[in-house]
Amino acid sequence: MDYLSVVGLLLAFVAIFGGNAIEGGTFDSLINGPAALIVIGGTLAAVLVQTPTHTLKRSASALKWVFFPPHVSIDDGINKLLSWSVRARKDGLLGLESVLPKERESFCKKGLQLLVDGAEPESIQSVLEVDMLAREQRDLDLAKVYDSMAGYSPTIGIIGAVLGLIHVMSNLADPSQLGAGIATAFVATIYGVGLANLVFLPIANKIRHKVEHQTRYYEMVIDGLVSIAEGENPRSLELKLKGYLHLEHAKV
Repeated sequence: MDYLSVVGLLLAFVAIFGGNAIEGGTFDSLINGPAALIVIGGTLAAVLVQTPTHTLKRSASALKWVFFPPHVSIDDGINKLLSWSVRARKDGLLGLESVLPKERESFCKKGLQLLVDGAEPESIQSVLEVDMLAREQRDLDLAKVYDSMAGYSPTIGIIGAVLGLIHVMSNLADPSQLGAGIATAFVATIYGVGLANLVFLPIANKIRHKVEHQTRYYEMVIDGLVSIAEGENPRSLELKLKGYLHLEHAKV
């Protein structure tokens, strides 16, 4: 579990409600049903209009990446590639055929199958790079959904503010109705800007970070598989792949 995401979201809400309390405001003053309906409903409606169905479904599923990111370990990948290299060195590429049924990662399994089939190193690299780029673009589209929500919500918040002010102006003769309209106007703006900057943009950037990490892993796998196909010595391969490990630590 990514505890930083949990702490970050909790801290964001504590900062907003805590700051409001210090200023003398109440918890109820930031809770407004009509404002929430306008901002959240309007933002979701805009995203529904612009986003293809399959991308929308996957973007909802990708929310769990924020708290439970997919396990992609550079260390495990290096150990796996080195074990394949040693086996191929000892038994030939056909010796890797027994490993195929045990491999669960679809990307690695595809590359392993190409190795066993005797594909040329250039062919392995070409096929896997196309696969990698397709996966990367497909997953980056998920981050764009939340980027879009971050773009829409402040504008929808302004719409909520205008609607609240219209309500105020239409009830100037009845002072008892002014408070609700003014509250909706200001709270809708807070909801729109707050959701964009405290929820939607962080989610988009977190997903983007996970995609970059996964792509880096795939690049390492391609490099390792091509090296195995070329018959590179396992020791040399280990030194090469350790470079990805240093890069990973530098990115964290």
